[in-house]
Amino acid sequence: MISRLTELFGALALLLATLGLYGVTAYTVARRTSEIGIRMALGQERASVVVMILRGALTQAAIGLAVGIPIALLSVRFIKSQLYEIAAADLTVLGGATATLAIAACLAGLIPARRAASTNPVEALRME
Repeated sequence: MISRLTELFGALALLLATLGLYGVTAYTVARRTSEIGIRMALGQERASVVVMILRGALTQAAIGLAVGIPIALLSVRFIKSQLYEIAAADLTVLGGATATLAIAACLAGLIPARRAASTNPVEALRME
C-alpha cells in the first residue's frame, strides 16, 4: 500500500513539475515575444529559436536535478525502513527517474519553443 501511494505521489509530482516548467517557459516566451520577433526579423532561423527556448527549460530542469538528487540520496536512509527490501539507493531507479524528468522537461519546453519559432516577426514587432 505504501509502495503504491509513493508511486502515485511520484507521478503527481512529475505532472506538477512538468506543468510548472511549461507555465514558466510559456510565460517567458510571452514576455520575450518582441525580442524573438526582432531576432527572426534579423535572420535568426527557427531552429535556433527552438534551441534557445529549450536551453532555458533544460537549464531549469538541470538546476532542479542538481538540488533534488543529493536530497533524494540523503532521504533514502529515512525511507528504507518503511519499504520492502530496500537496502540503499538504487542507481538504476535514480537514473530512470532522472531520464523521465529530462524527457518531461523537453516536452514541457518544446510546446512554447515551437510557438515562439512560429511567431511572425511583423506581428511580434507590432505588439510593442
